[in-house]
Amino acid sequence: MDEIRVLSATAILGYGFPDASFEAGLERRPHVIAADAGSSDPGPYYLGAGESFTDRIAVKRDLERMITAGRRLGIPVVIGSAGGAGAAPHLTWVREIVDEIAAEQLLSLRLAVIGADIDHATVLKALDESRITPVPHGPQLTAEDVRATTNLVAQMGSAPLIEALRGGADVVLAGRAYDPAVFAALPLLHGFDEGLALHMSKILECAAIAALPGSGSDCMLGTLRRDHFVLEPLNPERRCTPTSVAAHTLYEKSDPYHLPGPGGYLELSDCVFAPEGERGVRVSGSRHVDQPFAVKLEGARLRGYRTVSVAGARDPHFIRELDKITQDVRDRVADNFPEIPVGSYDLLIRVFGADACMGQLEPTPQPTGHEVGILIEVVAETQALADTLCGLARSTMLHLGYPGRVSTAGNLAFPYSPSDFHAGAVYEWSIYHLMAASDPVELFPISYHDYSGEAA
Repeated sequence: MDEIRVLSATAILGYGFPDASFEAGLERRPHVIAADAGSSDPGPYYLGAGESFTDRIAVKRDLERMITAGRRLGIPVVIGSAGGAGAAPHLTWVREIVDEIAAEQLLSLRLAVIGADIDHATVLKALDESRITPVPHGPQLTAEDVRATTNLVAQMGSAPLIEALRGGADVVLAGRAYDPAVFAALPLLHGFDEGLALHMSKILECAAIAALPGSGSDCMLGTLRRDHFVLEPLNPERRCTPTSVAAHTLYEKSDPYHLPGPGGYLELSDCVFAPEGERGVRVSGSRHVDQPFAVKLEGARLRGYRTVSVAGARDPHFIRELDKITQDVRDRVADNFPEIPVGSYDLLIRVFGADACMGQLEPTPQPTGHEVGILIEVVAETQALADTLCGLARSTMLHLGYPGRVSTAGNLAFPYSPSDFHAGAVYEWSIYHLMAASDPVELFPISYHDYSGEAA
């Protein structure tokens, strides 16, 4: 085999893709269809709560088109980080969708399910053996952090996915996975260069975001050869350029030349990006450097419960005095509940138009517009306490006096009634660390499930 073609359907399963782009990709006779289904970008809630950040109807829509196309062409479909965060509840959620599709379409196929959950005892043992290190700038892990964690996963590399394909899987459904792994697994199974395979996959995992105009809801084709790879979008309205592809290589990376992953890193110092045809880009020079194998651990713990209130203000005197008003609100809440230690809850007041996005890092924190949006948020140990503290903060800001105030009817405009919303449970990252391991497969159990293609 001199080349292998990988069809990336969408940036995240459930984001959708145009049928015309997908069919154009199928006409190129790909050897595998793949999609990443998750990310830690939406924060720790989805891992901690065991819920998906993508919609079930949208996920089923994408998955049904991918699986039926895979069966039609006789090629595998590989999905990683199932359900968004890739823990057992997410894996079960997507597995049930596959069950529905197979039953409704009368599909005969072999499904491989790869778990990514790591039990607490394994992590505590690794901690005792000094095999866990923080990611750069992160805190040291403690046993208390581990015990407080709800769902805990490890990010698998390509090896478990390769093993599943070797086991005859038509569909591979994996828990939390290194994003490029799902695209690189089949090429690596067939002996293609690891550096080129992983670099191509690093770009494919976001589908057509590396094109111009970029989109995570459109398809991309990667063609891997022995000494280079070519990327091209499948929508004629998009094109890849050397700049767009090189820029996406740096996506979410702090070092332009060294991209770490399980078992090593990509060395890109000698990469060459060149145009290929009218809409493609050819990449060569990528290398993989082996390192001792380690997995990234991700875990979340319950922090408390959140209540929020959304308001706006446009009185220039109010806006001018906003820093003092905000501090007065904090002081009033603390004074009203002296029995509640201030450090036991979080009262956050974000001012859109000032520093809501960057907080203390905002270089121009003074509001300059004629109006501001205000988000009052309280996180406390119970929903009832969060309701109480948020309600007091909101009513205090609504009626607080300030220099230049004219109207006493209220300082804030509320777009909603009721003005306060229960946002529910709040999770925080408790584990975001690297764990050294001796075997890239043994942490990730594989089970196989065969569908007969017959009506029940």
